[in-house]
Amino acid sequence: MNLYLAIEVSSRELDSKLLLAVLAASRGHEVILSSITEIIFGLKKNKLSPGIFHTKSLTPSKKKIEYHQYIIDNGSIITSMDEEGGFLLKNQTEFIKKRFSQKSVDQVSAVFGWGRDVDLLKSEYFKSSHKFFKTGSPRIDLNKSILNSYWPKPKKIPKRPYLLLSSNFNCTYNRPFYEVINKFKVSGFYERYPDLFRNQFEQYSEEFLMLYAFIEAIKNIAEKSDGFDIVVRPHPREPIEAWKIFLEDVPNIHIIKDDAIMPWIKNAFALMHNGCSTAVEAAVAGIPVISYVPFEQKYFQKEFSNKIGYKVKNGDELLKLTNLIFKDSQKNELVESSVNKSYEILSERIFIDKEKLSAEKIIDVWESLNTKEISNSNNLVNFKLSLKITNLKKFLKKNLQFMFPEKHNHIFLDNKFPPLNENEVKIKVKRLQNTLGIKTDLVCKVFSDRTILIKPR
Repeated sequence: MNLYLAIEVSSRELDSKLLLAVLAASRGHEVILSSITEIIFGLKKNKLSPGIFHTKSLTPSKKKIEYHQYIIDNGSIITSMDEEGGFLLKNQTEFIKKRFSQKSVDQVSAVFGWGRDVDLLKSEYFKSSHKFFKTGSPRIDLNKSILNSYWPKPKKIPKRPYLLLSSNFNCTYNRPFYEVINKFKVSGFYERYPDLFRNQFEQYSEEFLMLYAFIEAIKNIAEKSDGFDIVVRPHPREPIEAWKIFLEDVPNIHIIKDDAIMPWIKNAFALMHNGCSTAVEAAVAGIPVISYVPFEQKYFQKEFSNKIGYKVKNGDELLKLTNLIFKDSQKNELVESSVNKSYEILSERIFIDKEKLSAEKIIDVWESLNTKEISNSNNLVNFKLSLKITNLKKFLKKNLQFMFPEKHNHIFLDNKFPPLNENEVKIKVKRLQNTLGIKTDLVCKVFSDRTILIKPR
């Protein structure tokens, strides 16, 4: 069976998609992990045969519905799991309505869910309820103890123990605020929702105030901490330079964006955040979570994650609690009540099966959809050659951009999916095999800077 796993944000999705790919390949399937554009390119050029195309969302935009229809017309089957899930949001039902439509649901053969989202989807699209599967997410699998040995210690890990701060501030993203406004204006949002224009100004003002509160809190902890450092982990879309400027000359601070977030979580003595999905990952991994909420937020929607672990409302309380958790960690005294409470809260919206990996459940469904038509051989040699030619053209365009920026200012680098490192990918695949005890001899090849092939030898 041919499996095509689309990746949009590699730092968020690559490891979980590799988990799916390694398990599927060990069961005899051929898997290609790549960006959506590379996979569709292969299908259009007839280099790739029909297969199961697994996408990260079913947002009912005109463009997405059109290319999904092309994939179906090509003979492929579509499945999906929303990488955001909406489980952090105050109104998860509203999220479901925005991320799905009857038309986008009609196009897929299976939708995999994190937990509560499956119940909401079955209620909203009851005629298609047979398509929704409560598998849980492979991203949650990666936080379980069974996969502890998959995560090596980060290369730049501080010498001293550290508190991990996971940042998620929209106001620091690369796109200027006026461009955000223009995008909503061009899309007609202000005509449909007249109050939105003012609300966005208020929302960004609120975010900037929260960002300032976090900067002050970090400075306070860094200056008064009792024997530990702070690692600040910017969101994938946040420029690392912003945090370097905010915290310049503050002692005991490390601003690091390297590697996936999970090894940083597992090696921290606690996680500090506000409305961040890493709180879920830390809770599953058994790491204490501190939700810093210094003031009530009018436009804040991700309140679910702030229920996890400890909720702190001022800087003095934050400093006291952080030092207390650190001292307990030095004595190997994990606060079980906090961890157990986190699991109880998670179970409200997230399904965690302690017996079977979510990735295995997804593959079970894929195998139930298998047909002869989606198991034909791929023309991998030609596919790889075509990708090399395409990447050569991109390389030439990028050089033209630097040489003649006034004529080629439309060319940009994809920060969501930076170039893959073949050696690092192969090491990850081998670690997954060793961790899961997979004896099958697998082939792992990187066809381009954004395309990986994994299959049985």
